[in-house]
Amino acid sequence: MWLYLIAGVLLAIILVKSWLGGRGPNPLTADTRRPPKPFVFDKAERRRVIKNAFCADKVPQNLDAIIIGSGIGSQATAALLAKAGKRVLVLEQLGKLGGCCHTFNEKGYEFDVGIHYIGQMNENSPTRILIDQLTEGQLQWAPLDDPFDIVVLGDAEIGRQYKMHSGRQQYIDNLKKAFPGEEKAIENFMDLVNKVSGRAQDFAILKMLPLPIASFLCRFGLVKRFSPFFSYASRSVSEVVNELTENQELRTVLSYIFGTYGVFPQKASFALHALLIEHYMRGAWYPAGGASEITYHLVPVIEKSGGAVLAKATVEKILVNSDRRACGVVVRGKGQDPVNVFAPVVISGAGIFNTYEKILPEEMRALPEIQSQLGKVQHGIGGFSLFIGIKGTKEELGLPASNYIHIPDNNLEKLEKRFFNASADEAPAYIPMLYISSPSARDPTHEDRCPGKSTLTALTFAPYEWFEEWKAKKVQKRGVDYESMKSSFAEVMLETVIKIFPQIKDKIDCYTSGSPLTNQHYLGAPRGEFYGVHHDIARLNPETVTAMRAKTPIKGLYLTGQDIMTCGFVGALHGAMICASEVLGRNLYIDLQILRRKIIQTKARKME
Repeated sequence: MWLYLIAGVLLAIILVKSWLGGRGPNPLTADTRRPPKPFVFDKAERRRVIKNAFCADKVPQNLDAIIIGSGIGSQATAALLAKAGKRVLVLEQLGKLGGCCHTFNEKGYEFDVGIHYIGQMNENSPTRILIDQLTEGQLQWAPLDDPFDIVVLGDAEIGRQYKMHSGRQQYIDNLKKAFPGEEKAIENFMDLVNKVSGRAQDFAILKMLPLPIASFLCRFGLVKRFSPFFSYASRSVSEVVNELTENQELRTVLSYIFGTYGVFPQKASFALHALLIEHYMRGAWYPAGGASEITYHLVPVIEKSGGAVLAKATVEKILVNSDRRACGVVVRGKGQDPVNVFAPVVISGAGIFNTYEKILPEEMRALPEIQSQLGKVQHGIGGFSLFIGIKGTKEELGLPASNYIHIPDNNLEKLEKRFFNASADEAPAYIPMLYISSPSARDPTHEDRCPGKSTLTALTFAPYEWFEEWKAKKVQKRGVDYESMKSSFAEVMLETVIKIFPQIKDKIDCYTSGSPLTNQHYLGAPRGEFYGVHHDIARLNPETVTAMRAKTPIKGLYLTGQDIMTCGFVGALHGAMICASEVLGRNLYIDLQILRRKIIQTKARKME
């Protein structure tokens, strides 16, 4: 008992002294939203923002921070620091900014690569208010259809369909209608989701507490004892769901969302699963104007404080001085000699493996603290993408703004084993799960940009090892065998898509695919993973959560993005909040809640 009392006193002191006070400037002190301006479709104007190529002359003087990578974690961190008056340089190795937020064109068709659907964008939600502040109200959101997810079990053409509707009660009621006699199991499942996800803030708290305090709480088991989130983090999705029902079909439907974090239910943490179920409980949204709108509206906010966001800038090395403090980077523009760029703070959104194993000086990589962090995590599973261009509008083709998740059998464990135990040549016949969505159908402005054209995207798993033999070959020059391997996946996936959407069969104009090597090249994914560090049970272990934090063992070096929180747009956004909190020396979550309260109160007064 005395341990609990000591922990309570220490926590109280830390909360009052470190959390409730702020040492640095507050980037969320006032509502900065403006009425949204008209969409900009002029390609030259957009290129000026999202394809601004690096050269030494464009680097601002007297930088406060350098950020490596331009995914949402990096951009959001930069925007938060910029709103606090900091001058920030963001460096992206590709020719187009955005990371998973960028889009690409193929024969006049526009495809997104990583932003498929986002939850918690309802008005006045903390996430919506945060992204509204970071983009000054310029980024607009379009709701998906209701149901937002449709699970297809069995044969893709005639399989059973289960619809996931927004709204907790509607979500529950539709599951009960689909599974009569399983009402109690469904209610118990949703109660657990509510109980566990309701304490998701414990995840961030553990990362933001001073390391000695967080380590103390973990060492004596206090985290799991007092946090429902962490008490269920060590239990697998299958373990929890199987205790609730014997109905194999219901077990699969309750587990269907595992694809959004890339781990099969047998190895996935129920805490993360509950978080994702709750994330979409009020529905799902898509950025109006396409995924590149995110970058298009974040860059000006970063530039407003004297910063810059530059593409075609490969960071070759993080500079560390004799005091073991990060002090800048070595960056090479395309076709240019490398240059040193200095700043007192260096932030990496490139992921923990890229940061520690590729661009950190070799002597720093060997530090026990660095090796300890690397030893706690592993690479996620590689992913495979199919992009389909179709002639016709969404109305003509009847394409919904909903996601389809095809699972060919209700035994997920069997599907997983059969697929991952197969050879690379056999594997396409055993694809265990296919996520299908139409970016064009969910974007109300798509017809303005790409008239008479529609798109579908399909995603599945594909281990990096199956494609690794071609890793040393140049992009688009990897040879016939590689293209044949890609085609074997793409053709099977396309066949499944056509079964679900037979109306597109004679309208397909083109399709292209991306393997784990594609993800490695274009997204900087070390082993072609969609979601960075593997989101298995070990990832949610309190000790791992404590160790994987924004502040690294090297002074002046910080991490941001999904690797220090969870996967996806909102996970990376929270990674940015934690990183910026560390850099600025204040708890931005408290600042966000204060601003949110002001916004809600102001709106209420206007309605009186």
